[in-house]
Amino acid sequence: MQYTSKEQAAALSGIFQAAGLVEQMAKTGQVDNEQLEPLIQSLFITNPNDVADVYGGYHNLQPGRRTLKKVLERQTDTIQGDTVRYALTLIHLERKLFRDKNMLAEIAQRLNRSKEQSAHFGLMHETVISSLASIYLDTVSTFKTRVQVTGDLRNLQIPVNANKIRAILFTGIRSAILWRQTGGSRFQLLLGRNKLLNGLSQI
Repeated sequence: MQYTSKEQAAALSGIFQAAGLVEQMAKTGQVDNEQLEPLIQSLFITNPNDVADVYGGYHNLQPGRRTLKKVLERQTDTIQGDTVRYALTLIHLERKLFRDKNMLAEIAQRLNRSKEQSAHFGLMHETVISSLASIYLDTVSTFKTRVQVTGDLRNLQIPVNANKIRAILFTGIRSAILWRQTGGSRFQLLLGRNKLLNGLSQI
């Protein structure tokens, strides 16, 4: 299937939205649940009609789109360094995950259980976030390359916060899968800035 630059830019925005939320959580101990909820929901959307369906509409990617635009336009004075680092690492980790079919099968199985929990407790309930964090910890986090989260240790050492950060990283992996599925690549990130900016302008 042929995907457009608009769809690629949306998937990439999802990665950057997750990365930005990780940076917020690590540094302040707080995160905007309105920005996070569509990302958590995306983990349970496995048969979408289109890319917009994954996030419940493109409007839910506004923070990620703003960040991505700054990165693509190389606005160095406003770019958050940790956010970019997290995003690029998530893309790298997804490539490793894609080659591990057993791990992908385990994730799919465990996500079904988390989905049942979300139906019972609610999408943003601590039990659901903890369940998603556990999946990330037992799978993607076992790769030699890891996302090195930096921030205020007082925030990072609180178990609830640590779980939320892992759950957010997991949503970033979901968007990275979508980025690959829509034809996204490191080559495009390096040389396809104008095409991605054009895609962003269409969202």
